[in-house]
Amino acid sequence: MNWKNPPVALLKSKKLFVFDMDGTIYLGNRPFPFAVRLIEHLRKSGKRVLFFTNNASHSPKVYLEKLTRLGFSPAKEEILTSGNVTVEYLKRHLPGKSVYLVGTRELEEQFKEGGIPLLSGREAHADIVVTSFDTSLTYEKLNHACRYIRAGARYLSTHPDLNCPTEDGFIPDSGAISAFVTASTGATPVYFGKPYAQTVEMICEVTGISKSDMCFLGDRLYTDIAIGKQNGVTSVLVLSGETQPEDLASAPENQTPDFVFPSLDELDNQLFATK
Repeated sequence: MNWKNPPVALLKSKKLFVFDMDGTIYLGNRPFPFAVRLIEHLRKSGKRVLFFTNNASHSPKVYLEKLTRLGFSPAKEEILTSGNVTVEYLKRHLPGKSVYLVGTRELEEQFKEGGIPLLSGREAHADIVVTSFDTSLTYEKLNHACRYIRAGARYLSTHPDLNCPTEDGFIPDSGAISAFVTASTGATPVYFGKPYAQTVEMICEVTGISKSDMCFLGDRLYTDIAIGKQNGVTSVLVLSGETQPEDLASAPENQTPDFVFPSLDELDNQLFATK
């Protein structure tokens, strides 16, 4: 891989480091020790950390428990998911609209806690259909979603990721599920999460930190890197998850990272001279 990074001083000047989770700081239930170390160093140096994942199959509470178990010592306010962004959008822009959700039980609870009225699938009409990464997916759920969309429901998706990296390889993610719905109905969803502007706006609002003072770190070109490139935020690609070195050669301009590292180990070394 012939990639020349800008001076690392650019990253040293950032105030907020927004980390992807799957494939960046852990795989499944296996944490990367160097990621734990880097985050400890960032906090000790006065930097702020935010964990943001497009994986909306779990609630922030579950991620809090998982990140704690894996040694990352997170605070509750340091965790956001694409589910948070979707719920906030529905509350602010489509209040009171009925929603049919294709998602896990945890995501259903998150929507309910946010005051989103959810349908069972037995109703004749839905205002909105939301699909997500659903490990409890059934043909019945897909059929209900397609039926409502054909009847005129607006179609939203929590995030566009096609695959979710695990310690055993990749499994189909939210984008793969929405591709099924699109193939059946012809409807393309409005996506949330990374790389979309609503996510950057929510992070700025929650943290009080401007775009110029933050950076995104992750393993996917079309989400983690694209959110930076398309919204004026510095982006850092790590090759510990989905993206392979050969993918960089064909990456479009709006998915080209500012920095590339084999993993967060190398970034930790350059920021804090750990080796």
